[in-house]
Amino acid sequence: MKKAKTIRDAFANGKAFIPFITAGDPDLESTKKFILAMEKAGADLIEIGIPFSDPIAEGIVIQEADIRALASGTTTDKIFDMVEELREETDMPLVFMGYLNPVFYYGYERFFTRCEEVGISGVIIPDLPFEEKDECADIAAAHKVDVISMIAPTSEDRIRAIAENARGFLYVVSSMGVTGVRSEIKTDLSSILASIRQASDIPAGIGFGINTPEQAAKMAGIADAVIVGSAIVRMIAEYGTEAAPFISDYVRRMKDAIR
Repeated sequence: MKKAKTIRDAFANGKAFIPFITAGDPDLESTKKFILAMEKAGADLIEIGIPFSDPIAEGIVIQEADIRALASGTTTDKIFDMVEELREETDMPLVFMGYLNPVFYYGYERFFTRCEEVGISGVIIPDLPFEEKDECADIAAAHKVDVISMIAPTSEDRIRAIAENARGFLYVVSSMGVTGVRSEIKTDLSSILASIRQASDIPAGIGFGINTPEQAAKMAGIADAVIVGSAIVRMIAEYGTEAAPFISDYVRRMKDAIR
């Protein structure tokens, strides 16, 4: 089993491209194949979504992916097993993106122990407020897992506090609302990034709504990473188990755009 690289390693060679994929959509064998294809195409770190029946931060594209994944029999245990298999072939940094309920239900100690065993470097929990992250952050840290904080356009008064206490990297939400492809992003992200820089040197990636190479290049001009989910999940919805070459081509184009 290969020793996983750290989250910091993802930012070692300039701007990072971070794709998101829902585990188990359409099945876990395909998820494994897609992750390896994305790594080969230039992804620097990959977010693996733990499917959940009530994903409140997600738009329809990822909601439907969660439904497909759960219908295919995907469980948290099976996702850990899939990551363990992946670690035979790759050392790239991997983080989980999931909601608090499945983590709480699995048990914090048990969940983060498994993360450490299979080389998951961080978790993003969109429905865990910054003020309550101590509920699991200490247990995660004991198992070398970073609880990654999110900064939304409404976080103004809290940006400094969130940035000063951040671990791994910061996930900057580009727009109000749920995940999904957007034609334009109007949030004043430059001032959010400037506030982060004043408080911390932690890498910051922008996500939510980015789907074209032009948008990616623009976001890479102000942030350390570009995060893309819905555009890739939509390809999987369209091509199913045959999506790998389409995902690879897309990841390559997005990585080229931010170089």
